[in-house]
Amino acid sequence: MPKLLEPEQRVLATLNQDGSRRWLRPRVSKGRFLTARRVVAYLLIAIFTAIPYITINSKPAILLDIPAREFTFFGFTFLPTDTLLLALFMLTVFVGIFLITALFGRVWCGWACPQTVYMEFLYRPIERLLEGAPGKKQTVKRASGVRKFVKYALFLAASMFLAHIFLAYFVGIERLSTWVTQSPLEHPTSFIVMVAVTALMLFDFGFLREQVCLVACPYGRFQSVMLDRNSLIVTYDNKRGEPRGKISKRRKKSGDVGLPVVSEADARGDCIDCKMCVTTCPTGIDIRDGLQMECIGCAQCIDACDAVMEKVGKPRGLIRYSSQAAVESGRWRMVRPRVVLYPAVLAVLVSAFVLTLSQKSTADVTLLRGLGRPFMVLDDGRVSNQLRVKVTNRSKETQAYTLSTPLLESAELLVTDEERLTVAPGETQTIDALVLVPAELFADGSVSVSVQVDAGGETIATKKYRLVGPDPDRLRPEDEGEPQR
Repeated sequence: MPKLLEPEQRVLATLNQDGSRRWLRPRVSKGRFLTARRVVAYLLIAIFTAIPYITINSKPAILLDIPAREFTFFGFTFLPTDTLLLALFMLTVFVGIFLITALFGRVWCGWACPQTVYMEFLYRPIERLLEGAPGKKQTVKRASGVRKFVKYALFLAASMFLAHIFLAYFVGIERLSTWVTQSPLEHPTSFIVMVAVTALMLFDFGFLREQVCLVACPYGRFQSVMLDRNSLIVTYDNKRGEPRGKISKRRKKSGDVGLPVVSEADARGDCIDCKMCVTTCPTGIDIRDGLQMECIGCAQCIDACDAVMEKVGKPRGLIRYSSQAAVESGRWRMVRPRVVLYPAVLAVLVSAFVLTLSQKSTADVTLLRGLGRPFMVLDDGRVSNQLRVKVTNRSKETQAYTLSTPLLESAELLVTDEERLTVAPGETQTIDALVLVPAELFADGSVSVSVQVDAGGETIATKKYRLVGPDPDRLRPEDEGEPQR
């Protein structure tokens, strides 16, 4: 790249100044946070693997059946008629993310995000096993020959495992088992899907790696509006660490003579500029530059810095989980407007979700006006209205439904296709019906009736419906039998 086009500073942690890819090989810094993250990561991997095999109320714990437009979460199935419920559920998830971010920063990214979990605790351990662990300067010898083949073979096996478990959330474990055990010729489309997902997994964790967090994921860019100065983040204590500088080689003449110390004349901060926090960062940033979009809050720099501080006889915490306000002023406010507002909104959403869910019956019933003529006056003086009853069977068994108008004795309801009254589990039927009402009951051209839907001796739903018709005072005998507009 010409010198005139080279940026003065690095634009992206994974790019060199000449625009070439900077491959990161972060060193592993052992410590209390790495141990905790490792426990959490392998627990999450176990849960992710087990969920497709778990059934609740004879349903998968989670099943996102997109072709059938059915989403099952922990025993409850969202159907296309559950738009309000699904919207409330998604809003609850988003507001919950806002609240967690306001309180704990990007704890999701560093501790629970699948991209971080699998990259740092599955793929990179495989890579270190075959290429060796990087040292302070992140230099490693790339695998070649047999070791390179084994590395990518293990990457492929891991990607196939993740792809199959991932697909189980969308097709179910039984259908996936059928795909796996049968010949690809029997389900070519499904086989292509499995190959494509596996290839995407391999491309993600084998090539894109941390660039997914830096370039593709929008969460880091949202943090500017979700965080405030009191949010918990990984932060460097500038007041304590600056001015940074290499530690003096002089030794104490008494006391702990084994420890190198900084002379009083140097007047330097606690940071010895060892750059261990940089070489251990999985996204390649320098946390000492302040809060950055690339920081995923994994705490590897904390473990690295704490180990260095212990070696030079300084207290831990130069890099720590804290907030910008606490580091600068020593004060941290947990109670602040957004921390009060988010729980309040969350409580409203959860209450609305629970209330709406509690009112759900074993069937969804929608009344629709018939197609064509709005009404017709029959020879016997009654007025006929077309009616469409849309019934979705939410139960686990086939149900036979009956329709009636209990509050208006003079009304008669006729079903044009009685076979549609029987609806299989999870299916939807639209039942065409006619409602016949004496013309003298219409006041100002309309009359209200109640349509009741029963199944198994129980009332499933009672819906109000407005019939349209002529004004009896204006109805002339010669108009009978003709459609009215």
